[in-house]
Amino acid sequence: MRIISGDLKGKKLLTPLDKSTRPLKDIVRESIFNILEHSNKVSKKITNSKVLDLFSGTGSFGIECLSRGSDNVIFFENYQNSLKILKQNIFNLKLEKRTTIYNESAYNLENLEFKKIIFDIIFLDPPFKDKEINILIDQIKKSKVADLKSLLIIHRNKKSNDKISKYLNVIEEKSYGLSKIFFCKLN
Repeated sequence: MRIISGDLKGKKLLTPLDKSTRPLKDIVRESIFNILEHSNKVSKKITNSKVLDLFSGTGSFGIECLSRGSDNVIFFENYQNSLKILKQNIFNLKLEKRTTIYNESAYNLENLEFKKIIFDIIFLDPPFKDKEINILIDQIKKSKVADLKSLLIIHRNKKSNDKISKYLNVIEEKSYGLSKIFFCKLN
């Protein structure tokens, strides 16, 4: 797995050896960033943005944001094998000053203090079997880490029949292989 574009283009990312982690496929990641950069419906610039990467795994989404000019990324990952690789990827790419890693469940979001940060982009990539996505969206709303200008990007299994929260307005929905991507704003 490599970084697709930006200052770190072509740099390798470490990936997990076990099957418990489902890394974001390059084609899906590239498609997300193409939509961010070129869609008329989704208007969110990555440059100078603040990004919250929930269920970050090995960090491919957040690191791609940093490569493309995000100011900083906060990662949430509590699966120890992925967390170890995430930390190593951050270290190898010398991104420590632009990142914070929480060894926490993303479902603990409302219990943590972010110094009143409102994120420009929030990426949610829970395990496909996780059916509690709306609980997490409710926590995002209550914790005030997003506002009406924030973009939420949700990665789900194409076959899932998730009813996306009443708090969200789905701007665009795309499918790639087994993946379904929702681009949303808070209502």
